[in-house]
Amino acid sequence: MKQSEYLRYDATALADLIRRGEVTSREVCEAAVERATTVNGSLNAICFPQFSEALAQEFSKQGTFAGVPLLLKDLAQEQAGRPCAYGSRGFQNYIAPQDSEFVRRAREGGLLFLGRTATPEFGLKAVTESELWGPSRNPWNTQLTPGGSSGGSGAAAASGIVPMAGANDGGGSIRIPAAYNGLFGLKPSRGRISSGPMMGEAWTGASSDHVVTRTVRDSAAMLDVLSGPASGDPFVVPSPNEAYAGLMQKSPGRLKIGVFTASPYGTEVAPECVTAVEETARILENLGHTVEYARPEFDGMALARCYLGLYFGEVSAMMAKAKGQLGAADSDFELDTRLMGMLGDTMPLSDYVLRRQQWNEFARALGAFFAGYDMYLCPTTGQLPARIGELDTPAHLKLAAKLMLALKAGKLLHRSGQVDQIAMESLARTPFTQLANLTGTPAMSVPMHWTAEGLPVGVHLGAPHGGEGVLLQLAAQLEEAAPWFGHYERLEKAFPATGL
Repeated sequence: MKQSEYLRYDATALADLIRRGEVTSREVCEAAVERATTVNGSLNAICFPQFSEALAQEFSKQGTFAGVPLLLKDLAQEQAGRPCAYGSRGFQNYIAPQDSEFVRRAREGGLLFLGRTATPEFGLKAVTESELWGPSRNPWNTQLTPGGSSGGSGAAAASGIVPMAGANDGGGSIRIPAAYNGLFGLKPSRGRISSGPMMGEAWTGASSDHVVTRTVRDSAAMLDVLSGPASGDPFVVPSPNEAYAGLMQKSPGRLKIGVFTASPYGTEVAPECVTAVEETARILENLGHTVEYARPEFDGMALARCYLGLYFGEVSAMMAKAKGQLGAADSDFELDTRLMGMLGDTMPLSDYVLRRQQWNEFARALGAFFAGYDMYLCPTTGQLPARIGELDTPAHLKLAAKLMLALKAGKLLHRSGQVDQIAMESLARTPFTQLANLTGTPAMSVPMHWTAEGLPVGVHLGAPHGGEGVLLQLAAQLEEAAPWFGHYERLEKAFPATGL
């Protein structure tokens, strides 16, 4: 299979070709490896290649995606006996003791693991620029970030190394790279996909695993492969009456959709992001849906503080694990990570608990909104992709160093305006995605707009808990009304396929 031919198919179509004997799995994997060889030097999307192993790997011939290559994200999607660095020098010697549930189910689905994709340290940023791996780059413009934290996966799928790639989302890390790379990205409901066996709820329930894909049907079929409880999970989410792959082909009926474009944190929103929402709203109206301006009512800054409190606690725990189990030192972690870890160590336990309890306020506010609307529509991101290195400004580094000195001097900063400043620096460019994480509700980014410079812009739709089916149905309608697959042909011209 030539590289140029390989790029024309999504994962569902590749599996069908293999199933019918028109191409072998080895030929498909060879085309994927050739594509990786062509583009990864420019994009730095893959941090751990497993090319020779993928070509020799046995796979379940009964699986939905039998013989199709997949890249795993190098954060939580652990393979037994393989490194999982979490984008951190502190974890670069960590070897996973067992497969994660994501990996086990993907293997049962017939997928072949081509390698692992780069992520920022601990998945903490909306850019993928770790000191361990260096910057990953956006295939639409290699001077720009592919987003984060699933930025390596986003760049790999958009550029055609694989038709879909593993991702997870604790604050937008599926949806932000989907928006920046022109992909479809669905964050499932809390508990839809098991986080086992290493944990019951990732990031205390804020994070979910799934994939970024080129087509809606690949995301739906992969959700069928991955969803369902595992032994020891804290709760069970009811399954739909039929497979998502079939459910997505049905009409969602006439939906009532609330639209908003203002940032919940009061930060600036780029005109292109607003335009993307307005264009999508018109398409939705033409499809027969009711669209009107409305938004969930909640305290945006309170949500930002609660989200940062989660960051601080999780980073502190991860650093402690690396130090205790792997012998890591403070110098093995990046400056921002060390600052967050110190803020986690110094946060009063009562403050952490109160912030975690406040998640319920956001869930109730969103529940009140869904009493009158089926979905909400807003931008996926507040800004277009940053340039590589743009966010590591001298002022930012100076602030981080100043706060670390204050913490070392024993000052408590958690109730100061400086922590709010950190929140705004961290979330100002991507203010729309965290609500779905803290409420555990499903949300998706759909590539509905392209700028005059040819950059993709995603729009964001959210539904009540368990509403993946209606999201996929609406996404399928949008994909048919405004197809985006053809845009990927421009990336073939940017990174010419050499073929085999």
